[in-house]
Amino acid sequence: MKLKVPENILSLTPYKAGKPIEELEREYGISGSIKLASNENPMGPSPMAITAMKNAMANLHRYPDSSGYYLINKLADKLSVPKSQIVLGNGSDDVIGMLARVFLTPGDEAIMTSPSFLMYEIFVRSMNAKPVFVPLKELSVDLSAIGKAVSEKTRIIFITNPNNPTGSYVTRDSFESFLSQVPPQVVVVLDEAYIEFARDPKCLDGLALVGADRPIAVLRTFSKAYGLAGIRIGYGVMPAEIAALLNRVREPFNTNSLALAGAVAALDDNNFLNKTKTLIHTELKFLQDSLKKMGVICFPTQANFFLIDVKQNADAIFNAMLKEGIIVRSMISYGYPEYIRINVGTHEENIRFLDALEKVLGKEC
Repeated sequence: MKLKVPENILSLTPYKAGKPIEELEREYGISGSIKLASNENPMGPSPMAITAMKNAMANLHRYPDSSGYYLINKLADKLSVPKSQIVLGNGSDDVIGMLARVFLTPGDEAIMTSPSFLMYEIFVRSMNAKPVFVPLKELSVDLSAIGKAVSEKTRIIFITNPNNPTGSYVTRDSFESFLSQVPPQVVVVLDEAYIEFARDPKCLDGLALVGADRPIAVLRTFSKAYGLAGIRIGYGVMPAEIAALLNRVREPFNTNSLALAGAVAALDDNNFLNKTKTLIHTELKFLQDSLKKMGVICFPTQANFFLIDVKQNADAIFNAMLKEGIIVRSMISYGYPEYIRINVGTHEENIRFLDALEKVLGKEC
């Protein structure tokens, strides 16, 4: 077909998700594999969320509540923020897209780290704006370099905290110092998808800085700590003025009925959330202690995942681990050719991973 497609769209590289477990098992002739590649909750979804979604299925012939009334009220109460500051999304990715549509025009710039979440770049380029990449410094966000990259064309700055894929974090003191140097018209987006797992009290919690005086947008998700990645539900907290602008471009039914019901129930499931965090923190220590005993370098983290230096081609390790029934994430595409990333699994899954990695590293890959 002879389609007239803008060059900025043709230049985009689609987000490449991993293959389903079932397909990988078919390709490699294995069964009972475990997935430690996508930073998912090893405990599964919140039981209270499952019950709520089952109950909501009786009304699937009705459109969802476009206002997200019950979820926004629940979030406002739990987070102690005004309802007018909350915007719901089909995953936090959806909120990123709204921010791009509201604030970016052709020729504008948006700053992000390198590496970072690919959807930042995709949404920026889709608006014919320019992504400006600032390298990480020793696996951490370099706020000083980001500040120096700000120009008259800068409209948005994306900061992931805790950072993916490295697990490092930004402190509140360093962020407030950085913020004082950012022009007041620049929107600073804090993507806090993994904030529930952070343990260091110095780690920045962006919600404390959201107010009417500065354009800070904090993004959060139910995909990780609440185990609801499959229903795609997230949200942003930001000044009411910005939230009102996003609601002008938000699709009317961007969050579905099951996601709304599940998220409301998940916020009440404190037992599940606490068990999840305990499991992650306990097993993270077990994994990292075990790897150190094996002589394998791994890196500290404030998230539910971490990086491992395998000292050889990461894709080769990825493929060798697949044959052992373990799905990990190669970091070659992120610019770390000898690193893999894994998320914390159950104790049984983590033992299998350690056994498989020891076996694979003992061979030539």
